[in-house]
Formats: sequence, structure tokens, C-alpha cells
Amino acid sequence: MPITLDTFVMFLGWIGAAAGVVAYAQVTRGRWAASSAPFQLTNLTAAGLMGLVAAANGVWPSVFANLVWIVIGVQAVVLIVRARRRRVVAPVAVPDEVELAA
Repeated sequence: MPITLDTFVMFLGWIGAAAGVVAYAQVTRGRWAASSAPFQLTNLTAAGLMGLVAAANGVWPSVFANLVWIVIGVQAVVLIVRARRRRVVAPVAVPDEVELAA
């Protein structure tokens, strides 16, 4: 049985739907924070794949909603990356009481 493009796109949509459910469940159970990279990246995957399916089927309100979802997710990922860079680059403060051996 050959796999058609429609079948492949539908399969991607199911993966996107599952990713969205997993992200929601992980946050609801307290395993992921809403500001965590795994949550945001899983949400981006879900929005991208479900937006693809919506576009392939001409469901434009859903395409728009998923595009907004992607923009919000990309902004969140950018903030996460910037925060991680600041933590890595930030110098370690040494208290005045600590004397270095000469």
C-alpha cells in the first residue's frame, strides 16, 4: 500500500497532537516548568506539525492560531537561551573575606 502525501501529512498531525498532549501533561503533573526548554520545544513541535496539517487542509483559522503559538514559543526559547548564556558568561563573585594564597 503506497503512502500518499495526504497520509504522511496526517501522520505528522498525529505526532503534533501527541506532542501537545505530552507537553500539557508534563506541565500539569509538575514534571516540566512552563518556562522550561523541553516544554517550549515540544510545544513548538506540536504547533508546527498541527499548523502544517491545517494548512494542507485549508483550515486557515487553525493555521493562524498555530502561527501565533509558534511566535510565542520562539520568543520563549530565545529568552531561555539568553538566560542560559548569561549564567555561563556571568563572572563568579569572590567574597572579600576569602584571601588568595600567594
